[in-house]
Amino acid sequence: MSTGLIIAIVIVAAVVVVAALLAARSRSSGPHGLKQRFGPEYERVVAQHGGDTKAAEQELAERVQRHGDLEERPLDEAERERFAARWTTAQEHFVESPRESVSEADRLLADVAAARGFPAGTEYDDQVAALSVHHADHVDGYRRIHRAAQAPVREDQQSQAATEEMRTAMIEARSLFDDLVTSSAGGTGRRHRAGVGADTGSHPHLPWSADRSRPKES
Repeated sequence: MSTGLIIAIVIVAAVVVVAALLAARSRSSGPHGLKQRFGPEYERVVAQHGGDTKAAEQELAERVQRHGDLEERPLDEAERERFAARWTTAQEHFVESPRESVSEADRLLADVAAARGFPAGTEYDDQVAALSVHHADHVDGYRRIHRAAQAPVREDQQSQAATEEMRTAMIEARSLFDDLVTSSAGGTGRRHRAGVGADTGSHPHLPWSADRSRPKES
């Protein structure tokens, strides 16, 4: 086989590979691909844009363009144990100090995400956008816990209703925490669906169930 023929074959093969990659990217950034990739996040963004799917899909496509190539760094066992211990401490203190527990959970999610290779927690909006591309099923839990942590203290902060809001925020945030920690040990982003409060084998249960019952007294 001549050198010229070999070069021609290599060039053709390269063109085929590039075309396949471009086609795959087009499918993932098209309307159907975006809806499949983002799931509940797709519906949230459409609602945020007042039902304008074109504007929503443009925003989501821009997120994929900015963050789609991000490679998540796996956590080692020591890191997972350290983060799990922090979460356990936060949840155990919830009954006595719900607001402080929520604030720690917010900081913890920012730290875990940064450790996985996402933008730093100081760049909250950028970090959330990147998380939405790779952990779309649970990223809204981060938004909820962040809003709860940043909300001004109200006079009724210790009321049952306020405590219930924070408890729900903790449960939803836990879903993202599980996804970030356990996916680094074999899960795969949206395909990994840890149950709320489920025993993942790397850290203990929440001190309350997912059926919106009251926190258990410790």
